[in-house]
Amino acid sequence: MKFNINILYWIAMALLALSFAYMRGWILTDFPSVSAKQAYTMIKSDDNITLLDVRTQAEYNYGHIKGATLIPLDKLQDNLSKLSKEKKIVVYCQSGNRSIKASRLLEKNGYLPINLKGGYLAWRREGLDKR
Repeated sequence: MKFNINILYWIAMALLALSFAYMRGWILTDFPSVSAKQAYTMIKSDDNITLLDVRTQAEYNYGHIKGATLIPLDKLQDNLSKLSKEKKIVVYCQSGNRSIKASRLLEKNGYLPINLKGGYLAWRREGLDKR
């Protein structure tokens, strides 16, 4: 009986680890994730990029990346038509969790998302342009 409990424990731990890795975008993603500096370079050098902020209105008002379009994650599904499938979309949130969910949603619907690792906090740590 103890052997079976140990097996179940390790299976549960493996599933928990896989779930965590999936939520963080470390596995099973069909879109790239880039650092704040890489995103900054892309935005400055490529006119075919949309910058998408998926945080709340209050977070956006507190500070955001210059030129970003705000569509909170909970409203993204209903507002996909506001985005172009012809452009790459750099997606960010506060720390990088919601942007993974948003990027998965965008990719599933035929868009070209690029996740900003670390989100707005990483952008600010790097001292990049903000508003």
